[in-house]
Amino acid sequence: MILKSWKKYLPIIGILLFTYILLSIDISQVFLEIKNINYYFLSTAFIFILFMLIVQTFKWYLIAVFQEIKISFKDAFNINLISNFYGFVTPSKIGGIVRAEYLKKYTDDKNIGKGLFNFSIDKMLDLSSIVLITIMFSFVFKNKINLPINLFIILFLTFAILIGFFINKKRSKWALGFIYRKLIHGKMKTKARITFESFYDNIPKKRFFIIFFGINLISWIFIYLIHYFIGLSLGINLEMIHYLAIMPLGTIVSMIPISINGLGTREATLISLFSIFNISAAKVFSMSLLAYVLVGIIPSIIGIFLIYKKNLIE
Repeated sequence: MILKSWKKYLPIIGILLFTYILLSIDISQVFLEIKNINYYFLSTAFIFILFMLIVQTFKWYLIAVFQEIKISFKDAFNINLISNFYGFVTPSKIGGIVRAEYLKKYTDDKNIGKGLFNFSIDKMLDLSSIVLITIMFSFVFKNKINLPINLFIILFLTFAILIGFFINKKRSKWALGFIYRKLIHGKMKTKARITFESFYDNIPKKRFFIIFFGINLISWIFIYLIHYFIGLSLGINLEMIHYLAIMPLGTIVSMIPISINGLGTREATLISLFSIFNISAAKVFSMSLLAYVLVGIIPSIIGIFLIYKKNLIE
């Protein structure tokens, strides 16, 4: 009971942290940074938002094609915007799992199983690609801070092993056997069995997962390119390579479920890391705030409109 109460209030920690940062820095300086923004670089960031959304959709749409989920890219793009909204308002973006429910109508068996596989494998590839980017560009912090690179390497290898285990139906069936036999009863047993079979129906061959992983890497690079151009618009004159070193760490911390969409935890991490390169807290906070609007709020607003539109049709 106590644990459930704590879970309910955990996201407030991030909001409190965000408020503390806002009160700690010179707010007038943040307004000044935004007022003096370079609109050429900001408009470039806007252009990359479209590319980001296209690649974000394509990375799981391609998996859906291999799964023989009969969905057009246009419908997939709209579902991606809708799931972005649900992910935006939930800790660790777990609300994005709503995509599985939307994909159900495009499958032959009308079961949620294929959608659950699509979301789960995409999420695992997503996390492992962030960790790999962190490892690849950790040299930027050489002689500045000691990152636990060995821990990140272990984490990446763990994700790789989990994905290998996860996509093998026989191994998964053995692992989940205890839960199926002991914890699921009655009609739920039949439903669970059907969903499990649907989950592993038409999964892609192992050799294609390197392609899916590569697209996930490209997706994150587009997201960090947006931050890079927002940073340039605010006068943060660091090379893109610095963003590829800093931003993944901010992303990893933002996924800790003590905030809504990483609000507060991300800003605290970015301010700390950018300060190593003598970038002021006001500039970093302004960049994070603008990125929050461009990458999070704007696609989410479109997602809300699409949800409303779908509800009217149905």
